[in-house]
Amino acid sequence: MFAEIITIGDELLIGQVVDTNSAWMGRELNKIGIEVLRVVTIRDREKEILEAIDGAMRHVDIVLVTGGLGPTKDDITKQTLCKYFHTELMLSEEVLANVRRLLAGRVRMNALNESQAMVPRDCVVIDNPVGTAPVSWFERDGKVLVSMPGVPQEMMAVMERSVLPRLRQTFHTDVIAHRTFLVGHYPESMLAEKLEAWETALPESVKLAYLPKPGMVRLRLTGRGKEKLMVEEALDREQAHLEAILGDDILAESDVPLEAVVGELLRQEHLTVATAESCTGGSVAARLTSVAGSSEYFRGGVVAYANEVKMTLLHVSPDTLARHGAVSERTVVEMVKGAMETLGTDCAVATSGIAGPGGGTPEKPVGTIWMAVGYKDEIRTYRQERDQGRAMNVERAGTNALSLLIDLLK
Repeated sequence: MFAEIITIGDELLIGQVVDTNSAWMGRELNKIGIEVLRVVTIRDREKEILEAIDGAMRHVDIVLVTGGLGPTKDDITKQTLCKYFHTELMLSEEVLANVRRLLAGRVRMNALNESQAMVPRDCVVIDNPVGTAPVSWFERDGKVLVSMPGVPQEMMAVMERSVLPRLRQTFHTDVIAHRTFLVGHYPESMLAEKLEAWETALPESVKLAYLPKPGMVRLRLTGRGKEKLMVEEALDREQAHLEAILGDDILAESDVPLEAVVGELLRQEHLTVATAESCTGGSVAARLTSVAGSSEYFRGGVVAYANEVKMTLLHVSPDTLARHGAVSERTVVEMVKGAMETLGTDCAVATSGIAGPGGGTPEKPVGTIWMAVGYKDEIRTYRQERDQGRAMNVERAGTNALSLLIDLLK
């Protein structure tokens, strides 16, 4: 069962507003066995709305439209839908009562507010409990089009309370289930090569997707079928095969951020952690503390940009800095030891490098970042290379450092 999402609004196309509606709808539709085939964003223009709706109705069973339902003259979705479905607008006393209820004591009713109660005659009007824009449900030749407001909280409210349950009743859909795995130590191409034979042998009901992120790859197994038990059994079998191939290279068996994986490992062993960062500027500490409950294991961090701070707070030797430089394996090793000593933790993460865009040398080009992790008396290091721009260099370094800590803790 396939759906198409059409989002309407010039503000989406010029980047003034980010379309979060489509991602949310895609997740919720998938839960009830409906796949989104395409997402289309168009301007508030009658011709373009008509073309988008007509194309969607030809290719999918369900069309979800958001936007263009406000009280102002540039909101033309209702009128355009009337033209497509050969109907006209009529006054809905129920919608008018809802508009009055929502605006009572806050906004003076005027003709534009009252126009919200004009709805297409040949549709099912669905109540909008949190906004004045009505929701229209059209059916034609066994297909459904639902027009909803573009305001995210209004769209989500009507989807959860009315649209999703009604779609579930109207259509008989397959079961769709996903399993996501975080995989470290492999570029996407090398991982695909390692998994090629297994991927080729996957049954028709199971598909594999590669979702690369800086410093790691997410693998998503998707199972599809009529019976939930059969889908889950097929995924269980393929997950076992995947685990046998990748072993400890699987950092987590769920779609969670690495900082949450680190936090769970620390919590299980009742360990504490600290950070000592130079080029990453505290971003590793920020990621660790973004996890609820991180105060249980995160003690603190030092952003040691200047060599003086590395020496005074982290006890990095002046001789090390003079002989090897701040961007060196020896320096991050001493930063890890200093962080554990200064902050009294079981573990620590350290980074020092050249994030760019300037500051590189032939021996240490931009993008060179050393990182180290320590747990008690064991320390592991990693050198990140390749310049991908300052922001990406820093993000990759944080991910690689957390991956390195997971390896050590495991």
